[in-house]
Amino acid sequence: MEPSAPTKAGSKQEEGFGAQPTWGTDLGPVLNLQRSSSSLCKKRGLQFLLDSSEKQKSLSSWIPENIKKKECVYFVESPKLSDAGKVVCACGYTREQHLEEAIGPHAFQGQEWDPKRHIQERPTDAFGDIVFTGLGQKMGKYVRVSQDTPSNMIYQLMTQHWGLDVPNLLISVTGGAKNFNMKPRLKNVFRRGLVKVAQTTGAWIVTGGSHTGVMKQVGKAVRDSSLSSGHDDGDVVTIGIATWGVVHNREGLVHPEGSFPAEYVMDEEGQGHLTCLDNNHSHFILVDDGTHGRYGIEIPLRTRLEKFMSEQTKERGGVAIKIPIVCVVLQGGPGTLLTIYNAITHGTPCVVVEGSGRVADVIAQVASLPISEITVSLIQQKLAVFFQELFETFTEGRIVEWTKKIQDIVRRRQLLTIFREGKDGQQDVDVAILQALLKASRSHDHFGHENWDHQLKLAVAWNRVDMARSEIFTDERQWKPAELHPIMAAALISNKPEFVKLFLENGLRLKDFVTCDTLLYLYENLDPACLFWAKLQKMHHVAQVLRELLGDSTQPLYPRPRPGERPHLLLPVPHVKLNVQGASLRTLYKHASSHDIFTIDPIRDLLIWAIVQNRRELAEIIWAQAQDCTAAALACSKILKELSKEEEDTDTSEEMLALADEYELRAIGVFTECYRKDEERAQQLLVRVSEAWGKTTCLQLALEAKDMKFVSHGGIQAFLTKVWWGELCVDTGLWRVILCMLAFPLLATGLVSFRERRLQAERGLARVRAFFNAPVVVFHLNTLSYFSFLCLFAYVLMVDFQPTPSWCERVVYLWLFSLFCEELRQLFYDPSGCGLRKMAVLYFSDFWNKLDVAAILLFVAGLACRLTPAALYPGRVVLSLDFTMFCLRLMHIFTISKTLGPKIIIVKRMMKDVFFFLFLLAVWVVSFGVAEQAILIHNESRVDWIFRGVVYQSYLTIFGQIPTYIDSVEFSPDHCSPNGTDPYKPKCPERDAARHQPVFPEWLTILLFCLYLLFTNILLLNLLIAMFNYTFQQVQEHTDQIWKFQRHDFIEEYQSRSPAPPPFILLSHLQLFIKRLVLKIPAKRHRQLRNKLEEKEEAALLSWETYLKENYLQSLQSQQRQRPEHRIQHISDRVDSMADVLQMDRLKQPGSVEQRLASLEVQVAQTASAVRWIVEALRGSGLGSKEGAPTLAPQKASEGQDPALSGGWQAEDGGDGHHVNARHLLYPDALVTRFPVPDEKVPWEMEFLIYDPPFYTADRKDKALVDPTGENPMGRTGLRGRGALSFFGPNHTLQPVVTRWKRNQDGAICRKSVRKVLDVLVVKHPRSEHWALPGGSREPGETLPRKLKQVLQREFWPAFESLLARGKEVYTGYMDDARNTDNAWIETVAISVHFPDQSDVELNKLNMHLLAQDPETSIRWQVVDKRIPLYASHKAILQKVATLFGAYY
Repeated sequence: MEPSAPTKAGSKQEEGFGAQPTWGTDLGPVLNLQRSSSSLCKKRGLQFLLDSSEKQKSLSSWIPENIKKKECVYFVESPKLSDAGKVVCACGYTREQHLEEAIGPHAFQGQEWDPKRHIQERPTDAFGDIVFTGLGQKMGKYVRVSQDTPSNMIYQLMTQHWGLDVPNLLISVTGGAKNFNMKPRLKNVFRRGLVKVAQTTGAWIVTGGSHTGVMKQVGKAVRDSSLSSGHDDGDVVTIGIATWGVVHNREGLVHPEGSFPAEYVMDEEGQGHLTCLDNNHSHFILVDDGTHGRYGIEIPLRTRLEKFMSEQTKERGGVAIKIPIVCVVLQGGPGTLLTIYNAITHGTPCVVVEGSGRVADVIAQVASLPISEITVSLIQQKLAVFFQELFETFTEGRIVEWTKKIQDIVRRRQLLTIFREGKDGQQDVDVAILQALLKASRSHDHFGHENWDHQLKLAVAWNRVDMARSEIFTDERQWKPAELHPIMAAALISNKPEFVKLFLENGLRLKDFVTCDTLLYLYENLDPACLFWAKLQKMHHVAQVLRELLGDSTQPLYPRPRPGERPHLLLPVPHVKLNVQGASLRTLYKHASSHDIFTIDPIRDLLIWAIVQNRRELAEIIWAQAQDCTAAALACSKILKELSKEEEDTDTSEEMLALADEYELRAIGVFTECYRKDEERAQQLLVRVSEAWGKTTCLQLALEAKDMKFVSHGGIQAFLTKVWWGELCVDTGLWRVILCMLAFPLLATGLVSFRERRLQAERGLARVRAFFNAPVVVFHLNTLSYFSFLCLFAYVLMVDFQPTPSWCERVVYLWLFSLFCEELRQLFYDPSGCGLRKMAVLYFSDFWNKLDVAAILLFVAGLACRLTPAALYPGRVVLSLDFTMFCLRLMHIFTISKTLGPKIIIVKRMMKDVFFFLFLLAVWVVSFGVAEQAILIHNESRVDWIFRGVVYQSYLTIFGQIPTYIDSVEFSPDHCSPNGTDPYKPKCPERDAARHQPVFPEWLTILLFCLYLLFTNILLLNLLIAMFNYTFQQVQEHTDQIWKFQRHDFIEEYQSRSPAPPPFILLSHLQLFIKRLVLKIPAKRHRQLRNKLEEKEEAALLSWETYLKENYLQSLQSQQRQRPEHRIQHISDRVDSMADVLQMDRLKQPGSVEQRLASLEVQVAQTASAVRWIVEALRGSGLGSKEGAPTLAPQKASEGQDPALSGGWQAEDGGDGHHVNARHLLYPDALVTRFPVPDEKVPWEMEFLIYDPPFYTADRKDKALVDPTGENPMGRTGLRGRGALSFFGPNHTLQPVVTRWKRNQDGAICRKSVRKVLDVLVVKHPRSEHWALPGGSREPGETLPRKLKQVLQREFWPAFESLLARGKEVYTGYMDDARNTDNAWIETVAISVHFPDQSDVELNKLNMHLLAQDPETSIRWQVVDKRIPLYASHKAILQKVATLFGAYY
């Protein structure tokens, strides 16, 4: 945009706009991925805080070296004066603003001022940070650049030095540079939509940067968004490209070493004909040409920069796209019309906001009309309405020029989008902008899938799943799942769960998507900010990290390859490995024909990948697709809890714990559904060995993750109860069990019942074995045995402790040895194969095991003393203390009790509070004791009495034992020793030798004593009670869960024990020693806690679980819909929708009649055209007489010519027959502009008095200029002369259309929509963006075109001439070519050469002789399709050939 001067209307222009080239045809996945923008922003912000000074130094050195400014070096006085009345140079600056060398004697003296010679580039002196004084502390970036600065240098500055992320979209806003008024509702809609599309897509907004016109509207939109969001995460990158010479108060921006920051003052009142920068833009590029006060200097640089950025590739998530660009138009004048015209011409979509005024409204008013109705008179009427103040300045030639440009703009409707607020279902500008881009993408020539694939890449890059649903995944296109695989990977890596859900809804199967290479690719692109990435850098192997997270109870998920299998796969990320099983797939996203399975469960692998990055939404979607869902949820809970322990960020750690709890609840929900349906199968799920999750079970995963809620579920507790009772019925009375234990022959009487009918009916040894193997029986036998051991131990200590051990004491020794052997068995019991080291860690992690080891070691120490005659008594003391420890072991036994168990847990928790309390108590006890001892006693040397006075006496005082010697009233010298010589009495306090009375200050000791009791008895003891109370209330809520959770370990312990209690268990240990060490038989977990199912049985069980998981998810969604907050939100949305509908109806009423009339006019025109065709057909068939025939509109095209080839191919309103390319304003490869010729002025018979086209003939030495001059048969073109053609008049060309049937691998002809599919031979010449038919002009006397000879070997030329002679002519006539002029034009003959048989000898010869002479020329067989990237005129010929053979097009 050119910011205009408010006081000089004549010098005001509009924003310039950069053209965008056509899209590339192949934007496939790439292997180099840019990291997640969020993580990069975090790192960038941290680096800025730490190294801001270094960055400033770097900018201060890099910018002057690479970025230049322009400065006048020769002062030439201008006849015009400045606003202040000063003499200025021709550049606009005063004498004082020039360098000394410019105003002194100079080599240029006496010459006229020439900007090319007298303005030179110098290192820029204005760059850094900018802060707007008095308008907040929000900081922006700015730089002063020369107008000739290369675009790549500016782009490097923005992305590398300013730290901007590469945009997913470039929005160039153009329009009126003067302040204008918009309707309040339209203004709000525009602002909200513009910012929304920028935030959701990661776009850059480019404007003119000044505080006027449309740029001011954009700035206010960004400001409102920033105020409403309240944080910087959603900041919109708004780049203002303005002219340096028109910026008011720019002097404050100048500093040779950069300003960090520069303070800029906005002074709109004193700006005069200059303009101020807008304070709501984030970055400024100030374009300098060395002059002052001249507007529009920035337009060429902005055009080049936008074009350069549109050619850059944005790589993200494994998918590369060229940065799309869109032009948004508000209001505007002649400059804006030129901007729109250039944008449309170069294929850039434009969104015109109707209601903003002037040019925007003119285009919006005529955009829906047929081209034939957009006449000069209509445009004149519209200009009179929307340009009332300037209409008298419009000349006839200017109105004709406007008409021609508007016709060309409207003709390419696929690139033009009119935003009508409240009409056509449009409500937001962001939707209109994205629809315009998708519509434009659809119009580009891509073959088949390439076009749709490109649109989907854009939608993913913008993160607009709503656009993908409404515009891409429609009935028009049926997506194959394999086509979605690359974009699915991009959506996963860039964390876009809505797109993942959309792809799954459209048929993508995760089992097909997750291949070996895909999984490696995903791990290669882990978020570097996640903890799992850091752990991989240390452990280098995914399987190792997962084994650490899941626990050693699981086997490695990616086991080491066996000999002969595929070795470790190394990721490009340093030192990261991932083992797979038998993987031989080397291509990404493609399976081998045999569909080899490289992993047990691909969905599991994808779920783990999402969970380790803490991606909640992605993991939720993937888990919903998982089959082994209960185990998957528990494994996710375990992984998240382990990661949260090492996560340094508190917020992230809390998020992980919350997500872990959520997956625990999911596991509970699914298991609840299963348990309600079938208890037996649900319990079978608990102990089923899951091959996918490291050969572990759901129950083991829950225990490893400490998922207490899951383990305390009623169904799991019922299962544990069943395990506890073994083969016995769970409702058997405990007294029956104890009675049968004491008298096992009662088992034959049926006193106890068994679950299995076989055991219930049998009365033999099997019944006895089943009874005594039940954990409940083993527990009670061991309990009776332990009580017997304690009784015998107490009897020995109190009654029978002889110098020589008695037989009772020897029995105690044997009993203890059996307990020691049992502890060894528990230590080495390793059914999961974890290893001795891990089992030792697990063993000593249990408090009761530590207590057992301490009691045994203490017993050994006491026994050693006891067996030593000199230490007999100390040995008895040690054994007595050891007895206390053995008694404490009883608490563990009673944890199985539902009544005592929870209470024991509370006691254990309270013990921790006691230890913390003792620390506080010790401070007061020691402080009071030392002070009291020092005041009362002088030089007490006996250590034991010091301890008694300092600690013991102070401690007893808390419990009410008041010392008598602190008060002289109760002092008695008989209770103490004066000199401390009596070992049984304390030393007396300080006293008067004459009166024998204490002399210590009683008031002080009593005061200390009272304070001590106050703090200890009242404060600390009540604190302890409060701590106990808090702990009790806190633990009481979860005591039941904790007890149920610990119950499993207790049950498993007694299930693995021998039925024989100590000391008879020694026989069992002997048997176990022989079995493990002699016979080498490995340990196995009991089948009730670990069950390996058959393959079919497991598949049926998992299918049943998956079915019930779907029920759970449906019920979960139903519950969420019933929540009050959800219902309130739903009602609110419906009210808002109703209000919008009512508002839209009110706005639609005035325009509804106009739309209906316009639609009716279109239908009438189509009907008239159809009637004319019918009349011509009947007349051509000889039916009817010419007399009385209706008068028909004259045909513009000459006989034998096709409108599609003569011009109508590009006009969406077909039937006018006017050539279009031949009237394009810019002549190709020449700096010549045609005279504008509107459609109505094309026929020569139409009067066009002002028609004065320029003359142009290319300098061609090989052609004479004496050829006769004729008139173009299709009418005016806006250019006289021969142009770039070879001859005046018709220039004849030949277009051979060489086709064959497209065949698949087995030789069958491919079909699409029932019709056969053709292949056509096409070529692509250097500097051409389109493919073309291999034809062109022919040299005099030659048969084959020159371009055809360039791709055929000479020896095949005669054979091809014979093929042309046998071919069928499909078209002869005028060609609408951009090189045509009023006096020279192209006429062509199109000949079809078809090879119906793939074994055709001539076809094989043709393929052998295809060879491009120019290495930059390409030639290939291309599938015939309407999206084929061919020149439009060639596509029209190709369509005729397809129709000739009845082929698909």
